[in-house]
Amino acid sequence: MVDPEKVTDKTPSPSPEDTPPPAEQEGKAAGEPPAAAAGGRPTVEVAPGVYKRLTTGLGGFTLAMAACLVLVGVIYLITPRSDKEVLPTVDYSGQQWAMATDAPYTVWAPVGLPPTWRPTSSRINGLNGKGPVAWHLGFMTPGRHYAALEQSNEKASQYVHRMTNNKKPNGSMQVNGITWTTYYRKDKKANSLARTLPDGVSLVVTGTAPYEELAVLAAALKPQPKQGTKLPAGSTPAS
Repeated sequence: MVDPEKVTDKTPSPSPEDTPPPAEQEGKAAGEPPAAAAGGRPTVEVAPGVYKRLTTGLGGFTLAMAACLVLVGVIYLITPRSDKEVLPTVDYSGQQWAMATDAPYTVWAPVGLPPTWRPTSSRINGLNGKGPVAWHLGFMTPGRHYAALEQSNEKASQYVHRMTNNKKPNGSMQVNGITWTTYYRKDKKANSLARTLPDGVSLVVTGTAPYEELAVLAAALKPQPKQGTKLPAGSTPAS
């Protein structure tokens, strides 16, 4: 018969390595993040509730969006930028050649303008058709205003009013002894000088430039003789 006092429990007891420290057990049970980061760097311990709010749900999303907006704002502030509009510089010699060669009237073009007058646009309309032929030539002036030469053999009573955006002149101006009719459109702050030649061609100098600068462009206009068939080097005719 076996003596109960001599019976021993043979179930192996857990070793110290298999038993996690109480602090670790409590942290896992409460859903806390690991206590230390890789590499032994110091970490900031937060309460389980705070950790959950920062990493999940609407609170975490809001914080992430706020951080992105702050980053975008910083980039916007430190990025250099310019509010000035940069217009291209164009070579209009090819279109001037095409107009002087094929237009059904004597073409006028600026001659001797200072280099501070920068050409920014040039367009021809109707050169290959049967209707009126028009040439637009735009400049950036030394005062950083816009001034354009508009010319056409369209009926003057229609063309001048359309180019000046006004049917009523507000006066006249002498430019090199020639009288130009002046126009002003208040809502667009546009000034215009206009004259109609004996052959029915209308010249309109218009833009945001003051009358003094428009007069410089008007004074530089000279009639261009008919050209031969040789195209200026580096230029292309208008289509």
